[in-house]
Amino acid sequence: MESYTIESSKKKSRLPVRLDFLQSGTGLVLGLFVWVHIVLDASIILGPRAFNWVSKNMELAFLSDTGHGYPIAVFFAVFIVFFLFIVHALIGIRKFPISWKQHRIIKDQMAMMRHQDTNLWYIQVLTGFIMLFAGPVHLYTMLTHPGSIDPYLSAGRVLGGNMWFIYLILLVCAVLHGNIGLYRLCMKWGWFQGGDYRRARENRAKLKNLRNKLIIVFLSAGLLALLVFVIIGLRYKDDNPHQSTTRAQTYGAEPAAERAFHQALPDTQVVHEQAASSPIEESMPNDSAPVVREFEAAHEKVVDDPGDLQL
Repeated sequence: MESYTIESSKKKSRLPVRLDFLQSGTGLVLGLFVWVHIVLDASIILGPRAFNWVSKNMELAFLSDTGHGYPIAVFFAVFIVFFLFIVHALIGIRKFPISWKQHRIIKDQMAMMRHQDTNLWYIQVLTGFIMLFAGPVHLYTMLTHPGSIDPYLSAGRVLGGNMWFIYLILLVCAVLHGNIGLYRLCMKWGWFQGGDYRRARENRAKLKNLRNKLIIVFLSAGLLALLVFVIIGLRYKDDNPHQSTTRAQTYGAEPAAERAFHQALPDTQVVHEQAASSPIEESMPNDSAPVVREFEAAHEKVVDDPGDLQL
């Protein structure tokens, strides 16, 4: 009774509500960003030209006179997303089970209640914990290389160092965490609830159906885009990165006939070396030397005559 009196005399804090509101706001922005990010990455399914067009528009190439764009725009966008990711993660950690005892309590409650939304919350905890380690790897790479959004450089980055495995885990976790989080935001804050209990149940069933469909759609698009990146990386893994970048910017996907034609051309450096080693004077026949001397003498005579120069 004494402890209850002490607790009730304390001033109530609004900090938990404010933290929940901030977590919901950052989660809403990050969840929508996951949708947009997967759609933009899925443009690689249409070919390197489509992906290169998307990447150049992300760099605001339509505002550039040269058409190269401004990679600094990508840097600021990634920086904002990285900042929101850190804030969202730090606020969300306070709800994680930090001990084995807490974990066992949650598992026992899930087994007893058999409530779907409680199970979804546990999936969010697991995927959020995994993204604490996988997410910064991808964001840091884009933050330090904002100008490397290129179909061939991206494919090399996915394939190099077996990074495709990390991107695969990050894709699955981001899709599950984001779509479940957006659904739980609607439930938590009463969005699309309706006027009465019956309408609220109908809207909740529709939101569950929409959530499941969105998970399937975005997972399918992301997995197919990742597969295309791996195929492109395997096809051009022996190419020079500078040549790959030029190919993406100019041709998108250079045809095989064009590549064979360029490979059949002689090396310009070898041609220049041969020309330097064999001067033109030595290669000219001896019979043409008097003609050249006569032409030079006539030219000097015309230049020396002032009257001809005025004429």
